[in-house]
Amino acid sequence: MNILIKSATIIDSKSEFHNTTQDLLIENGKITKVSKSIKNPKNYKEINLENLHISQGWFDSSVSFGEPGFEERETIKNGLKTAALSGFTTVAVNANSNPVIDSNANITFLNSKAGNHAVSLLPIGALTVGSKGEDLAELYDMSTAGAVAFYDYKKPIANPNLMKIALQYASNFDGLVCSFPQENKISGHGVMNENITSTKLGLKGIPALAEELQVARDLFLLEYTGGKLHIPTISTATSVALIREAKKKKLDVTCSVAIHNLYFSDAVLTDFDTNYKVLPPLRIQSDIDALIDAVKDGTIDMVTTDHNPIDVEEKKIEFDHANYGAIGLESAFGALQTIFTTKKTIDVLTKGKSRFGIETSPIAIGNTANMALFNPDTKYTFSKTDIISKSKNAIFENEALKGHVYGIIANNQAVLK
Repeated sequence: MNILIKSATIIDSKSEFHNTTQDLLIENGKITKVSKSIKNPKNYKEINLENLHISQGWFDSSVSFGEPGFEERETIKNGLKTAALSGFTTVAVNANSNPVIDSNANITFLNSKAGNHAVSLLPIGALTVGSKGEDLAELYDMSTAGAVAFYDYKKPIANPNLMKIALQYASNFDGLVCSFPQENKISGHGVMNENITSTKLGLKGIPALAEELQVARDLFLLEYTGGKLHIPTISTATSVALIREAKKKKLDVTCSVAIHNLYFSDAVLTDFDTNYKVLPPLRIQSDIDALIDAVKDGTIDMVTTDHNPIDVEEKKIEFDHANYGAIGLESAFGALQTIFTTKKTIDVLTKGKSRFGIETSPIAIGNTANMALFNPDTKYTFSKTDIISKSKNAIFENEALKGHVYGIIANNQAVLK
């Protein structure tokens, strides 16, 4: 792939060209020249887009595609296309499928389906067999096939001894254990945040305590066992405080937050719109404020779309019975830009790579081209026409967002709108 990018503003704090506008020559997938003006004597394809900005490619640590088993929700092929056109060059894909991805063969299947795509797919293997929470899955075998972490997607490990053993065992090969932060005996049959809004709506609530107890338990276990722990999609101020204190103790823990938990409070549920039914649930404004502060100060290590396609039959039903989950890849950049500056948005979209074993590639001569292309200043209302996913359960539909993504250049390929 040979491309000449014209007049691109580079947003990359690790690059000597940060905050400058340059032409970039990419030959055979590598950046061979960066200059204020580059001629095109070899008649390479030129990319010349309105208010073009580029950064290192973005990373999402929690994405679900459905395949195998739930292809009606999303396929790997279209899921990777969605990621590419949303600016993501790498996605970590959950074991949220049927069968559950819990063996070497399953990991190999995912890798084969994603081969030769511009977006790199990193498989997350299930932590327990069938994600049933009873017996550890083949963690080491999956790691040898390419699994970057182990996680029973949205299913907490109820047995603390099982979590203890998982942390101890995975530490033998530097494996990353993920634990969903919810104590089901506290959350019960709740379907939204327990608060005045749930009382007004007559819906059963999930207390913040359900998350915080599980976070505290897992941090105690980590302190006892050692190893590497990642706590995905925290949602409360107390969870932030617990993890901040654990980091002061030098525990090897990271965490993420879903973009929608930075944006929406539980007040949006007054119309019983099931697109807002997510797990962990949307919380209150004081939690949102604490989460945003934690992103800014680095206590929260990464943001995620927590992209989870759900077909219409499982969403367009009574709120109590609807599936949890929302798609978020397409709206990620625009939503974050309503919360943070462009520089901070790019920072959070490119963070967390090393935790999942990804090498970063600053925009520099001689480096492999791995970049997102975007216009940070476009304002628009997100609508169904912006959805690329097969499923349409978009939590940001009808929201006023800022910033348009053109696509990516990665793996010696360009995927552009």
